[in-house]
Amino acid sequence: MSGTKQIVWITGASSGIGRALALRMAREGYRVAASARRVAELEKLAQEAAAMGGEIVAYPLDTTKPEDVNDSVQRIESEMGPVSIAVLCAGTYEPVLARELTAAKARPVFELNFMGTMHCLEALIGRMTARKAGRIAVVASLAGYFGLPTSAIYGGSKAALINMAEALRPDLAREGVALQIVNPGFVKTPLTDKNEFPMPFLMEVDDAVDAFYRGLHSDRFEITFPRRFSLMLRFLQMLPYGLALRLTALTMPKDKERAAG
Repeated sequence: MSGTKQIVWITGASSGIGRALALRMAREGYRVAASARRVAELEKLAQEAAAMGGEIVAYPLDTTKPEDVNDSVQRIESEMGPVSIAVLCAGTYEPVLARELTAAKARPVFELNFMGTMHCLEALIGRMTARKAGRIAVVASLAGYFGLPTSAIYGGSKAALINMAEALRPDLAREGVALQIVNPGFVKTPLTDKNEFPMPFLMEVDDAVDAFYRGLHSDRFEITFPRRFSLMLRFLQMLPYGLALRLTALTMPKDKERAAG
């Protein structure tokens, strides 16, 4: 991680944390392959990087399509070089209450958040373990720590990512590949703009990316921010369910509660 001109692949790079991190990595001298479904936004991103003297190459991609994911990784490594760092940031958010919960709403969230990440891991792990080198950062969420009101779908998909990363970390370490899990709290992005409730410790995206970037240059398994919110949720995990669930019930959006009543 000490040299520049390494190849970084970032999914979900068209907006939010992924976009801001792509620009930060390009500014720091990394060569960035940026993937997302929105081609026009990727092209704008590449132009913005070029204007500041950095390099971002657009590789439009829907990570829910495994063959396309494998083809994109093959193209990146053929055209730019071996991927040294992969940041798997593509994801979506769907807040629901219990009476709104359906399999139809859950399926696309899990397909993108969990299976999309799985497709990327499948394309990367064989290549990186063969080289005995590489770093993969899987972006989950602090919502994966404990079930929070309206997050039954989103939090469930992120909890699955956390569990998967915990299981894979020791195995990949033996193969020379570093795996990290990234658990952001509330960051001001188009995804959190959907929220209709107060968001504690809401971070500006640039502050979040500073913490993200520092974490990528560390040996920590978990990169998390903001720290105070992370500690609060860790404490929540340790409480008896009776108390923890009474506390989380207090976070129910008031207008949603009335609609559900």
